[in-house]
Amino acid sequence: MTDLSALHKSLHAAVKARLDIVADHAFRDRDAAAHLEALKSAAAQLDTLVANLPPDTDPTLRHYLERQSYTKALAWLEEA
Repeated sequence: MTDLSALHKSLHAAVKARLDIVADHAFRDRDAAAHLEALKSAAAQLDTLVANLPPDTDPTLRHYLERQSYTKALAWLEEA
């Protein structure tokens, strides 16, 4: 059985990190290249987690993550 608590914590952290980087316009304006690299890194980490979701992952959460509806995924994770 999958440790859903640990999975949810990892997904929550990865989704939040990606959303935070996207929203950090000051960082983007200050150093666009570093911002892009941070975004690529956060996206890669999240993509890896999504690609390795266990088969018993809630279908709604899977839908949000696979469609990159990260705000909805974050809200779902915070309610779970």
